[in-house]
Amino acid sequence: MKIKVGVIFGGETVEHEVSIISALQAIENMNRDKYEIVPIYIAKDRTWYTGHMLFDIDVYKDFKDLKKYATPCTLISRNEKFYLQKTKGIFRKDITDIDVAFPIVHGNNVEDGTLHGYLKTIGIPFVGSGVLGSALGQDKVVMKQVFSAMHLPIVDYVWFYDTEYVEMGEDILKSIRNLGYPVIVKPATLGSSVGITFVKEESELKKAIDTAIQYDQKIIVEKAISNLIEVNCSVLGNYSYQETSEIEEVMSTDEFLTYQDKYIGGGKGKTSKGMASASRIIPARIEQSVAKEIKDLAMAAFRALNLSGVCRVDFLIDKQTKKVYINEPNTIPGSLSFYLWEPAGKRYSVLLDDLLTLAIKDYKEKRKKVYSFDTNILSGYVMGAKGLKGSKGKLK
Repeated sequence: MKIKVGVIFGGETVEHEVSIISALQAIENMNRDKYEIVPIYIAKDRTWYTGHMLFDIDVYKDFKDLKKYATPCTLISRNEKFYLQKTKGIFRKDITDIDVAFPIVHGNNVEDGTLHGYLKTIGIPFVGSGVLGSALGQDKVVMKQVFSAMHLPIVDYVWFYDTEYVEMGEDILKSIRNLGYPVIVKPATLGSSVGITFVKEESELKKAIDTAIQYDQKIIVEKAISNLIEVNCSVLGNYSYQETSEIEEVMSTDEFLTYQDKYIGGGKGKTSKGMASASRIIPARIEQSVAKEIKDLAMAAFRALNLSGVCRVDFLIDKQTKKVYINEPNTIPGSLSFYLWEPAGKRYSVLLDDLLTLAIKDYKEKRKKVYSFDTNILSGYVMGAKGLKGSKGKLK
């Protein structure tokens, strides 16, 4: 019997389209002899849909007109099984059952632990990190605070909320000035280089901050590495074991890897292949000792943030000093970083199989842990006017 995999993608996020590309790439490479794939698309209005039409990428180019052919649905749990259920009509009819969920989502409102919390509440096994790891991996400020606590190398930075910038902007600008230019201004909880600006001098700073504030309430400003090499390494595993992929050297047309570099690549008239279309050199042109340091740091970052599944950890290297800095992890990386695993000898279909096997194994292991008690401490207690009272004493 085939395992039914519900691939969840889309969502109310600026990385909505990137998620579609990543998900359909994965679906195309899953072993159909082993898995029955059920597409679950979250539209930008947060409505969930399923249906065979969702396998076709052309559907999403005009989804507002074509959504009438898809089936609105929700994911529920009943008798320790999991079902997609219709949300329209008098009767909530089951569409199909699901064995395991595979979130392939990017950005706020989905990748940041929001979706994972829903899946966790339902109780369905799912691929990837849990709520904590997903949330930590999405917030560039908190992740740096964790890395700092673990003595992992990061660049100097300043962070603030949009309201703080209004109330004490001059103090914040002074703190940024103390970092020294150039700097990079980023929305703290977005990915795919959305809303990021490379700032060479102070006259450009306010405009860059205004741009970032359009996307996020929390802003981070990082000291830029002038003699920069950007490299990425993917990690596969969980808390008990990790393995690393080949390391890529990413080539940018700008001071940092932009959204254009990552997802549009060839430009007009070219079909995007997600992160697989970015310009890169594999393996990266770095010394063996530096490559080992990057792989070790990638696994350390993976463990520090409580990650699981596959992630991509991005690094910055100073060409002159050879100093390596962790930039950020991507808890559900674009294209699931399959292009980093294939050079290491792991085909995309095998990577996907590893991820699903890991999810099911972790689910079974967690089921062995104690999450609740059979005893009912409320038995014999009634709510009185002054609070909770017990016939046999007070609650401790």
